[in-house]
Parts: sequence; C-alpha cells; structure tokens
Amino acid sequence: MKHVPILVLDFGSQYTQLIAKRLRENGVYSEIVPYNESIENIKARTPKGIVLSGGPASVYAVDAYHPSVEIFELGLPILGICYGMQLISQHFGGSVIPANHHEYGKAKLKVENAQSPIFQGISDDEIVWMSHGDKVENLPVGFDVIGTSENSPYAAIACEDKDIYAFQFHPEVTHSVQGAILLKNFAKYICDCESTWNMGNFAKEEIKKIKELVGDKKVLCGVSGGVDSSVVATLLAEAIGTNLVPVFVDNGLLRANEVEDVQNMFVNRGIGLITVDASEQFLTKLAGVTDPETKRKIIGETFIEVFDIEAKKHEGIEFLAQGTLYTDVIESVSVKGPSKTIKSHHNVGGLPDWMTFELIEPLREIFKDEVRKLGLELGLPSRMIGRHPFPGPGLAIRIMGEVNVPDLEILRKADTIMLEELSASGWYDKTWQAFTVLLNVKSVGVMGDNRTYDNTACIRIVNAVDGMTATFAHIPHDILEVMSRRIINEVDGINRVVYDISSKPPATIEWE
Repeated sequence: MKHVPILVLDFGSQYTQLIAKRLRENGVYSEIVPYNESIENIKARTPKGIVLSGGPASVYAVDAYHPSVEIFELGLPILGICYGMQLISQHFGGSVIPANHHEYGKAKLKVENAQSPIFQGISDDEIVWMSHGDKVENLPVGFDVIGTSENSPYAAIACEDKDIYAFQFHPEVTHSVQGAILLKNFAKYICDCESTWNMGNFAKEEIKKIKELVGDKKVLCGVSGGVDSSVVATLLAEAIGTNLVPVFVDNGLLRANEVEDVQNMFVNRGIGLITVDASEQFLTKLAGVTDPETKRKIIGETFIEVFDIEAKKHEGIEFLAQGTLYTDVIESVSVKGPSKTIKSHHNVGGLPDWMTFELIEPLREIFKDEVRKLGLELGLPSRMIGRHPFPGPGLAIRIMGEVNVPDLEILRKADTIMLEELSASGWYDKTWQAFTVLLNVKSVGVMGDNRTYDNTACIRIVNAVDGMTATFAHIPHDILEVMSRRIINEVDGINRVVYDISSKPPATIEWE
C-alpha cells in the first residue's frame, strides 16, 4: 500500500468525502477507508494523521460503529468530527447523551483558546455548520474546551498533549466559512504534512493504473458529452489510445440539439465516437412508470443492455468505463462506511452478474470541481469544462410522473428558452447548474380572453462548489421575468412558471 498522509475513517456521514477533498485542495493527499478498517491496513498506509468522520448513528447505541481501539495507541494526531468527536469522548471516559434540542444549521464558533495550533488564522465568531442530535455531556480527563457556540458548550475540544482534537461541527462543508483552514491546520501544524499533491499527480497515477490494468485489451467508454464522461474518455485516450471504444447513447431523454453538439465535440478532440440511437428502447421501458427510483433503475439497466450489445460488435473489449463521481456514489450506496441512501444513480452499484466486463471508474472518488481541474490538466477546452452538470437519466427525472414524447418536447422547448436567457444575461457562467422541470401540475390561466388549464414549469438554478451542498441562485427578477414570459408565450401547454428557492440540504438539486 502507498503512503497516505491523512487517513479518513468513514462512519457514514454524507460529507465524509468532503474531508478528504478539502485536504487535497490544500495539497495534502488523503484517502477514505471504512470505520472498521483493520489496524494492519491502517499501519500499512503509514499515515501521519487520522480523521474520524461524522455519521448517522449514536455512539451509545448497541449497534454503534466503533473503529479498532488500537488507532488511539498509534501515537498519531487524531481529529474527530461530530460522531468522531463523540467516539473520542466516549473512548477516553467522557459521556455522550441525546441532546434535548437537535442542532442543524449555522452557528457562531467562539474561540476559547486562540493559541491552539488548530485555530491558526481563525477569527472569532466565524460561522460553522452543525448537524447533530447527540451531545457530549462530560469531557474526558485531560481534554479542554477550545471552542464553544451558543448551543454547544463543547463545540471544539482538545487533548493537546496527545495531539487529539475534536469538533462538534462539520468543518468540511462550505457552510463552515473557515472550515478548510481548520483542516489545513490539522494537516500542516499538527500532523506536519507538506502540500505536494495536485490534480497533475492524480492524472499521472490514473493513467498509469489504467495502462497496467487494461494492457492490450479494449475499453468501452460510455460518454454523454458532459464534463465527467468527456474527461474519462480523454484520460482513457491518453492511457490506451485506439484501444478506447467510446459509445454515445441517445436515450431519447436528451436536451435539444444535444446529439449534434456531442458528436461535434468529440470530432474536434480527434476521438472517434460511436453513436447509438436507443431512444425507442428507453421510452418503451419507461412507459407508464411514475416512481422516481424505478425510472432511475430502468434507465441504468437499459444503458448496460445497450452497451453490452455494442460491445459484442468489437473484438477484445473486457472493460466498461463510466464517468461516475463521488456525489453519485454517496447518494446511491454506502461505499466506505455505513451511509444512508438518498437516491439511486444510473451508473452506480456495479454491473449485473450476467455481464462479464470489469468496471473502470477513474473519477469515482473525486468531485465535480476536481474533475474540471483534471480536464484542464488534460488539455480540454474551458468551454467544455465549464458546461453545467447534466444527469445520466436526462430529462426523465425532470418530468414529474410518466415520461412521454409530448412532455419531453414541451420540456426541451422550455429548457432551451431558459438557458438562452441565462447565457444572454451572463449568468450561465456564474451558476453551478440550471434546468427546467415539468411538474405535471395543471392550473387555470388566462391567455387573451380564453381560459387555459395547462402545465406548470419550474426553473431551478443553484450555486455550489461540489454538488454535496447547494443554495438557490439569486437571479435578478427581470431575467426570471423574461424567462417566464418567453416560456409561456412560446411553449404550448405551459401557462405558469415558478422558481425553486430551496437549497441542498434539505432538498436535492434534481427533483427526482
């Protein structure tokens, strides 16, 4: 096993990967392992520090998640976050109980020990993000309070003699304003790590791994023209050249002009793209289906079937590559630790037993903004890298209820208008993701002197860094007004437009 400066033990938090990500952003390589990773494997990675993540369980529960107690005997610096803090408190003799008032959302951190190395460069009363239902009742012997908040007298604690620190809040999420600095301080000043890792290193490592894995075999790569699959295809082309077989599936759920745009994009990159029109196959299977999870699973299974048929047309294909990101993984399945499923993603969960391909997912443990950096490192044009995310299930999860051709056409027209106005106003490049949803909720309207009873379209525009959290974009009202007017006037079947002002959490970015 290779040396890993900071090792993160995953206890199931939806934010675990963000811990590693924040550390990598500061040039410190970090990996995630399950909470119950063997002490032998931990030692083999020769970490300089360990982070215990948050998680959905309670440390006092009968089936609580516990790491090997030997991690506390390694003499390494340890940082506990939320559940990790409660584990540390319990292990060293403190007590943890259910909180009378659950604490979710923003809080102000009051620094009680400004001399602590973990607080270098941190201002008092900075905003941090709380998300917990349990609390530490009594501190262990040898631990001191180094930070408090209005509702958390033990917001940050430390046993500096042992280099053990713990936060009740989540420094890894963007809502914790100086959280990244806290994680950097832990790595730099407490673990003595150097900032030597970057996406250039990642690209070289992945290309090397792909070459060693694939050899002279061929890889079928599912591409969509989006950032993720484009980066995967480029990475594979660098690694295996003409042994790459890139396949673009038109599932009938794409935006207007998407097929032509994708084909042109790959022609310009000098990568020969195979386009398969499977729209009838997808739409037939989706007929009458209204449940979001069922739609996603049907789409995922059908993609696999189409790829399998295409693969049989080529000699020597033994691998299937996908542009799966960690945001897809963490919402779909528990990968490293016991996280909760939020929703299924079409490209997550492995391959069916009947399929003999081995899966290649080089982006599986990085986030969208890291993928963009990797794409630039590989020489992809900024125009391609700057495209908003578009989900693999496409417009199927932007139509509430059954998916059919008439509704797809209505949605495509409305979405095209919204994107035209967003781009013309200069707001496209200022936002993370923008799309239109067809609600299949009808309401009464008036057009001219006539009564209408038509559909409602919802515009969803968000700002985010990595997609794990997001806030709705404060688009000027005059721009939204133009979008609404054009959609209602130009798209038959829509007589009302609304704007989604919910953030993630509690809502997800996509509606289904």
